[in-house]
Parts: sequence; C-alpha cells; structure tokens
Amino acid sequence: SLLFLCARRIVAHHPLPILPALPAHLYPILFQAAFLDGRPLVLRDLVAAWPFPVLNFQRLVGRRELLRDHPCKLCVQAVILAVVAQLRRELEEPGRDSRCRLRVLDVTGVPDDPAGRAPDGMSVWSGTVALAKACVEVSKHQREFQRRGSKRHKGRSGAATAATAPQPPGVDVHADLFVNGTSYGILRDALQTGTTGPLRLKCREFQAEKLSLAGIVSLLESLDPSCVRRVDLRFRNLGLTGLSVILPHLSRFPELRSLKLQYSNVDVRRPTPESAIGIRCLAGQLGMLPSLRELNLGSSRLSGNLRQILCDLQAPLESLELAFCSLVPADLAFLSQSFHAPALKRLDLSGHDFSQGLLEPLRLLLEETSASLLHLDLMECRMADSHLDALLPTLRRCSRLRFLGLYGNSLSTAALKDLLQKTLELLDLHLVVYPFPVDCYKPEPPRRVPGSRRIYEEPMDGERLAAATAEISQLLANSGRTDLVWTYNPYGHGALDYFSL
Repeated sequence: SLLFLCARRIVAHHPLPILPALPAHLYPILFQAAFLDGRPLVLRDLVAAWPFPVLNFQRLVGRRELLRDHPCKLCVQAVILAVVAQLRRELEEPGRDSRCRLRVLDVTGVPDDPAGRAPDGMSVWSGTVALAKACVEVSKHQREFQRRGSKRHKGRSGAATAATAPQPPGVDVHADLFVNGTSYGILRDALQTGTTGPLRLKCREFQAEKLSLAGIVSLLESLDPSCVRRVDLRFRNLGLTGLSVILPHLSRFPELRSLKLQYSNVDVRRPTPESAIGIRCLAGQLGMLPSLRELNLGSSRLSGNLRQILCDLQAPLESLELAFCSLVPADLAFLSQSFHAPALKRLDLSGHDFSQGLLEPLRLLLEETSASLLHLDLMECRMADSHLDALLPTLRRCSRLRFLGLYGNSLSTAALKDLLQKTLELLDLHLVVYPFPVDCYKPEPPRRVPGSRRIYEEPMDGERLAAATAEISQLLANSGRTDLVWTYNPYGHGALDYFSL
C-alpha cells in the first residue's frame, strides 16, 4: 500500500525526528515496516513510546508467511530489550509520566527456525532463553531498587520498612516456550518470579524435550493455568507410570486444547493387570481435560486399547495423530463408530501396514470422516497400487481435504498420475507428498549392511525419477491448478500451512 511505502521511507532513518508528533494510529504500520526491513533501533524507539496497551507480533506484521520470510533475530531482541529498558525506567522513576502504555507483549506464533537456516533467524529455544533472561534481569533490578529504597527510608526514619513508592504495573509476555536440559534453569528462575515480577511470562504453548520427570512437573506447576493452550512433551520415555505422574498436573489448565506425547514409550500390546490399571488411569486423566481437541500419541504401541484410552474424553477430538502405534482393526473400527470420526480434521495413521487387514477398516473410517477431514497422513503404510485404487473412491469423497501424505509407499508412476487426475476435483486440496515411484528404482537387489540386519534401499534411477516428476508436473500444468503442490520431499512443506486447524 502507499501507506506502507511511506512508512518504509520513514523507518529508513534513525532516529525518527517526527516520532513525538506522530498520531497513535501510525505506530502499527511503522512497526511492520521496521520489522520487515530489519530496523532494530527504530523498533526500540517505537516500543519506548508505544501508545497502546498491547503489542502483538502476528497482528502487527501481518500474515504468518511474512514473519517466516523475515526471521529477524535482532528485531525480536530489540523489542524485548526495549521493554526491559522501559520497565527499569518505571522502577527508577515511579512517579514519572511515561509515553509508553504497553502492558501486554505477545510474541506467540513467531515461526521457529531450529536449524538456523536463516542467518538471523530465531528458534523457539533461543527466544525462550531471551525472554527468560529478560524476566530474571528485570526482577533482579526490582529487588535491588527496593533494597536501596529500603536503606534510604531506614536512614531517614529509623524504621526498617521498605519504600512505599507504588510499583509499576509491569508487562505480561505471552509466548510459546521451549525447554530442554540446557534452558531449564533459566526458565525455571523466570517462572518462579510468578506474578510478582515486573515482566511476567504467560505461556501459550509449552514444549519440553528430553527433560526429567521432576523438571517437567516443576515447570508445569509454575505456569499460569489460564494461558496454556498446548503441551508438547517430546522424546521422553515416560511410559504409563510417568504419564500417571504428569497428567494430573495438566488438569490445572482449563483451556488446554492440544496434548502431544510422542515417543512416550507406552507399550500395552501384551495386557497385564498393571497395564490395565495404567490404561484406566490414563483414560481418566485425559477425561479431566475438558477443552482437549488435539491428541498425539505417536509411536506408542496401543494395539487393541484405543477405545479404553479415549473412552472418558468429554468432547470429540479434531486432531488425532497415531503414527506407528501398532493399531489393529478393532482400533480403527472403534474410531469409525465413535463421536470423534465426524469431527476429525487431522488424522495421522502413518507407519501402519494397510496392505493386510487394516485396509477395509481404514476405508470405513475415512467414510465417517469425509465431511470434516482436512489433513490425512498415510506415510510408510506399505500401500501398493491396488490398495490406493481401493481407497480412491473414498478419498474423492473427502471434499475438504487440504493435505494428503503418501510418502514411503510402494506406488508406481501410473498410480500417482491416476491419483492426481482423479483428485483434481478436490478444490481444497493444496499439498500432496507422494513417494518415489517404485518404477524409478534401478532393478538391483537390495544390499545388506555387513554384520547387521539393516538393508540399504534400492538405488534410485535419476533419469527415471526426473521423467516421472516431469510427467506429474505437466499434468499439474495442464490442469490449471496453480494452487496445487505435489512434492516427494516429506520435510519441505512445513511452510505450507494449508492444513492448520
């Protein structure tokens, strides 16, 4: 817009000589231009005079794609440091009328850059550490200021009481927090300031990776219960025993919508009296989460126990991720008949063998979910052309489908082309992750690694793969569906958020 172009010219200069005279309604567009153009000093000045009570990154910068394409670590840090500086001024001069009206800083939804792909990108981990350090610093400064004030007051009156100057209201920071063993200490210290510090962390999404059971419980107990929407506990072999310790602490969060428990090492394939008790405990604790709509139990071995685990849920799930969960036909039959099926928007059944007795239960389940399903993941499911052909009529009835994952299945180029042509009628479908076609492998026997059971995959024929890719691309071009992406890269579509709920 013309307004944005003008803002871009203004923020190209620092300092901003016209800042004191600017009307409040221009601050958001100046913030957007400064962030997208990487102007941390301008952002610092804008925050210092922010005329609104709330500063929300996503709302100010715009679409999530803009944030993803401009992951400016220095800009995020500049905003945090500006808030810290403002709070320190308010502590030092409590009676001074400040131009800054900021009381809520919302940095949720800033895209993660875990691998440092962008030279100045900020990961969720580094953002968590930066915010935690800021909270600890401001809290420490507050204690030092109060101690100095107490000494001055004692010197004047002889009474050992603290200074009576009013404390500034402070700033709430809404953030997604990621913690591992390295960042645990600083985040624990920041959260323990609780509601008493000038800078207060309010966690929306809590992610913990490879953290001890006691560490997870300690942090969960320190979170503000009114703010938490998502909990993701990754790569922690909790088992049923560990889950029975952690899940009761989640009942503190009345708005908890999403729970991810991947790689929790739950194995109930061989029932025992102890596992039956553990399953009943797990089910009862999940039932204590009234707002739960998304559940991920990936890589737990649940064979025949899905009904018992989900039986106490108070409302239907909208997202259910059960990749590599050793499900049996009875589990899929239960899902088909449950109140979850017509509500499901995301379903991940990757890693199951649909070449055998699971294919028909899967087809019946997709029939029940066809009116709501947006995201279907069937990667590494041992499906051949005949299995896909049997599923196609049901897939074509999933009229709202946006994402289809088929990577790692044994499908031919001909089957993939047929799938493409027959799903063009699904106008909401924007992303398909397909496997390397089986006819693109060289006709050589697989090689076994000496001294192990590992088998190398058959070598790929680059020319055949290029030809198959060209055929698929040509079909897409001829279809006129410029919005439809087909890719054989299972990891290259994270930016295409077509399947978000």
